[in-house]
Amino acid sequence: MMNSSYKEIIPENFHDSSRVWVYQSNRLFTIAEALQIEEILENFVESWQSHGTPVKGYANLLYGQFVIIMADETATGVSGCSTDSSVRVMKQMEEQFNVNMFDRQLLAFMIKDKIQMLPLTQLKYAVENGFINADTLYFNNLVATKQELLEKWLIPVKESWLANRIKFPQTV
Repeated sequence: MMNSSYKEIIPENFHDSSRVWVYQSNRLFTIAEALQIEEILENFVESWQSHGTPVKGYANLLYGQFVIIMADETATGVSGCSTDSSVRVMKQMEEQFNVNMFDRQLLAFMIKDKIQMLPLTQLKYAVENGFINADTLYFNNLVATKQELLEKWLIPVKESWLANRIKFPQTV
């Protein structure tokens, strides 16, 4: 099943409290781009440091559209500078691949096993017209730890912060 397949590639040897950052691209990357991104992320993690100490890090491109960066702070705390370095990598990716990795108004849903992007401003329309319902899977990019990534990243809309913003039609 597609929605739980990502859990299998999240490293088990990272503490549940490991910090997580999710960056969502405004479009799917091509295979060629994805291969380049994997290399960029690998190089970033290999050289990621916090005040001269290597960070126990992990980074991966999931579903061809989401970059997940994780730092196990039980090994090394992550300073503001080391967080900035991950943001710089994302900014470089934006430039290199002509994408937006920081648009928090763009929502991602799993609809018929495909990722569909929707601007927050069109959410009401999508619900009213039945494109999205309470059980539609939503990518909750606000997850902040490994445990949340595993349990609360891909969740039904009704379990997300969006539920407070939507009036779902009552089912009879």
